[in-house]
Amino acid sequence: MSGATKPKHRALGLTDREAERITALLDREPTDPELVMFSLMWSEHCSYKHSRRLLGRFPSEGPGVLQGPGENAGVVEIEPGRALALKIESHNHPSAVEPFEGAATGVGGIVRDILAMGARPIALLDSLRFGELRSARSRHLFVRSVAGIGHYGNCIGVPTVGGEVAFDDRYEDSCLVNAMCVGVVEPGRVLRAAASGADNAVVLIGNRTGADGIGGASILASAELDEDEDRRPSVQVSDPFTERKLMDCCLELASSDLLVALQDLGAAGLTSASSEMAAKGGVGIDIDLDAVPLRQALTPAEILVSESQERMLAVVEPRLLDEVIRVCRRWELDATRIGVVTDDGDLVARSGGEVVARIRATSLTDEAPAYRVALHAPSPSEPLDLADVPEPTDLATAWRELLGRPNVASKRWVFEQYDHLVGANTIVRPGGDAAVVRLPGSNRAIALTTDCAERHAELDARGGGAASVLEAARNIAAVGARPLAATDCLNFANPEKGSTGWRLREVIEGMSQALEALGIPIVSGNVSLYNESPARAIYPTPVVGMVGVIEDAAARVGHGFVDSGDVVLIAGGGRPRLDASEWLGEARGCPDRPDAASEARLCELLARAGERRLVQSAHDVSGGGVAVALAECAIAGRLGADVELPVERRADEALFGEGGGRVVVTCRPRNLDALRDAAGGVPLTEIGTVGGDLLRVRIGSDMAELSVADATNAYEAGIPEVVA
Repeated sequence: MSGATKPKHRALGLTDREAERITALLDREPTDPELVMFSLMWSEHCSYKHSRRLLGRFPSEGPGVLQGPGENAGVVEIEPGRALALKIESHNHPSAVEPFEGAATGVGGIVRDILAMGARPIALLDSLRFGELRSARSRHLFVRSVAGIGHYGNCIGVPTVGGEVAFDDRYEDSCLVNAMCVGVVEPGRVLRAAASGADNAVVLIGNRTGADGIGGASILASAELDEDEDRRPSVQVSDPFTERKLMDCCLELASSDLLVALQDLGAAGLTSASSEMAAKGGVGIDIDLDAVPLRQALTPAEILVSESQERMLAVVEPRLLDEVIRVCRRWELDATRIGVVTDDGDLVARSGGEVVARIRATSLTDEAPAYRVALHAPSPSEPLDLADVPEPTDLATAWRELLGRPNVASKRWVFEQYDHLVGANTIVRPGGDAAVVRLPGSNRAIALTTDCAERHAELDARGGGAASVLEAARNIAAVGARPLAATDCLNFANPEKGSTGWRLREVIEGMSQALEALGIPIVSGNVSLYNESPARAIYPTPVVGMVGVIEDAAARVGHGFVDSGDVVLIAGGGRPRLDASEWLGEARGCPDRPDAASEARLCELLARAGERRLVQSAHDVSGGGVAVALAECAIAGRLGADVELPVERRADEALFGEGGGRVVVTCRPRNLDALRDAAGGVPLTEIGTVGGDLLRVRIGSDMAELSVADATNAYEAGIPEVVA
């Protein structure tokens, strides 16, 4: 009926069928707080209801895996007595509404996921995508998101060591802010979010609960953004100084064996944390909402789903409760017993002496609906006709222009706002293939990166999924590390429309095949859907975060040229193509599908060559092709090179064409034979020599020449000139 009031469940984002199912599970009509709890827990953001059936395809087991997907973070053992916890999460929709707080609280949330495993955070990375910088809105989102990440990370004292930034009109309405964190933990001290022990205390630690973030998981993260709606109240408010105290406090509690379980209060707040802890432990939890410390008057439903930041929920044995509270108070944190573990499997919430919610915990978690996405394949992409791609009249001018494009240009403007040296363990800083962080008290180090091939995924979802994994692996291997484990953030448009569901399935399949070829697992991850507006949808953007291990930190390999006279080679056999390239500047054509087995052999060669000190430098060939890879090597090393490339269909394709499986490496002339012997069938093509202050590239009868100084000026000015 026209003008009729929308039913409560629809206003909360629940379908009619879901509302009927809730009534059936409860065997009665839900109370208002219960309906709100279901709406959050059954939202896309919390339940993965459109992706859960597909995620099981990922390989998630391996010799060192201590915890795979399903917990706050994955954990993988890297040596006796030491393990890494890793996770990447999205905070996309909040950042599109309020970029500073959205990005800042994204960092805070991912840090607490690592803390919940009992791990000490040692490194942060961020993967960011915005619209074209000529757009005032995208410039604002970019500048403020970077400021939020820098503010939060710098205040809590965890170095932001790497990441990536890209710009494309497809992200104009739906920017992507993905944050990754890595921590270290003793294998025997890994915490899990499974409540246990009837009569154990449930303790809320950290900030008081307020109205910020209410409904964020359903209002912001589980639906398309509508520019006419004001959703700013749903964005959480950050408090990094309390987060720093919370970090230190939780680590002390964990190391002192004072906790049974620990859980971050993220999306859906207290409802999510308590129901997940109860369901995982096969127990119930009874909560007294009157005991929850508040910043302002809130209704029971608001207390249950507030997403106020810097809060953790712990399960504590009664005999240790006073000690836990004492430790928290020493760190100037509230610690309040708000409930008790029960053995009946129900999540119960009380207010004013009355029960306002009683729900089987598994009804909120395990019994959330799971839908099969529609699998409508898009029309196949058309091969790129080079006749439709204007050929540059001057290769050197085109090269210089490409180096200044925001997608290619130096990201120094970004990473200089981050403290990437705090902790004194960062030994390869942002700007190279992967960051390298020394493991505290060890000669070993870890390499970290985030990568994605979104334009490739738009044109060939399976190939783009594989390319995203393989680019991450090449970046890890390029610094001399062996890829160990991965985490992923699958950023997609509305799964209920068009070909998004099909693309999601195909991307996962491509990623899985590449991971299997590399022999590494996905141990954690996140799915962010509905990144779409009425005007446009994002590209399929499967961001891959990866870690690797370097046995001797002193053997890490940089990307800058080192010595005059060094031999320049291309390792790997991929062929350059302009399809979906940065030079083309759009998702058009048919990129070659990666050969995962060949790329796995390339990664092994790079790691082996690094260990044996056979290479002076290594740099992945990705955006901008060999031209950009050579320029970045020259800029970092302040040395030029004289190079001759194989002739392709056109000179600009040889210079700017992209295609997986290629790495520019340099070695001393005396090590060339040993490097060839170590190649094990991986193609090695000698293309030139390091030296001088010019970059000179010949392709048949064509030549392009840039001074290292001119290349540096174009590369470093690209982003500051736009955002100044």
